[in-house]
Amino acid sequence: MTRDYSQFLGPNKSGLPRQELSLLSRLGWQNFFAQQTDVDEMAATPPCRVVEVQRSGLRVLGDGLATEIPPGPEATVGDWLLFDADHPQRSRVLDRKSLIKRRAAGHDRKEQLIGANIDTAFIVTSCNADFNLARLERYVALAMETQITPVILLTKADLSDDPAPYLADARSISDRITVLSLDARGDEARGTLAPWCKPGKTVAFLGSSGVGKSTLTNALSETAQAATQGIREDDARGRHTTSHRQLHITGAGCAVLDTPGMRELQLTDASAGLEETFADLATLAASCKFNDCAHDTEPGCAVRAGLETGEIDSDRLARWRKLLAEEAFNSATLAQRRAKDRAFGKMVRGIVKDNRK
Repeated sequence: MTRDYSQFLGPNKSGLPRQELSLLSRLGWQNFFAQQTDVDEMAATPPCRVVEVQRSGLRVLGDGLATEIPPGPEATVGDWLLFDADHPQRSRVLDRKSLIKRRAAGHDRKEQLIGANIDTAFIVTSCNADFNLARLERYVALAMETQITPVILLTKADLSDDPAPYLADARSISDRITVLSLDARGDEARGTLAPWCKPGKTVAFLGSSGVGKSTLTNALSETAQAATQGIREDDARGRHTTSHRQLHITGAGCAVLDTPGMRELQLTDASAGLEETFADLATLAASCKFNDCAHDTEPGCAVRAGLETGEIDSDRLARWRKLLAEEAFNSATLAQRRAKDRAFGKMVRGIVKDNRK
């Protein structure tokens, strides 16, 4: 069923003539994806990008293509597909440049896909009670794991008596990330974030509800495409405004992913991201006498030595150890689940084969 998805395309107030960018370029089509197909295949199954995921299926946009695909392809917002008009549910999902995922709520340890093919993750928090250093470290590790550039944005600084401590705490996470304070309203945000929001790039806003993600999305889109709502004054917690993930295409040719607020963020398959986020601690740990050092009572522990000399912070060390344990547990249980699913699939295929005989 073909629909008009013009609401996903923002107006062009950037001064860049829209005709200079093809729709595929504005959607984020890059050589990485083009190398996975060829001219003949693209003619038969044109590329399109998932701009929204609903229970009814995937909403996709492409050159001359705006339609909905029934549930079938295992895809998330930001994925690129080769659209099969005859069998839409068989549309091929192209390999991803990057993928943000987390362990979903529940006891089955399933993965929840948040967004794919993202270049920059703007991690948004407020200069109020919402600010949580441990949560920011989780987001940064999530981005670094899949080689997405993380940028921390501090909003609502005008409501704080002194935003400087918030900035200092955010910058203590890693010297490899940029931390900015900005007003999510007005033109300031668009100018401040312009270096990351270039034509053909995809950015995502991540963070809790009420911190300004949808306001920032609207600022980049130059129109009120995403609904906004304030925070509760009693505890600074946000009200859930964005109910699903949606990709907006700005007039300047940048794709912007707005996401629902996520306070719960369990890490899985993120060991490399943790090592990069806590590079100072990982470097010390590599100098320990024993490779399997638990940094507790072992002799020759470089981490404990750094703690005693004040080189590292005890709270930061505790958060790192907690995240390492959590990531290891979630990754192990997820691997077990994958093995179980493969075994079940193999059994089903065997039964089907026997029945055909």
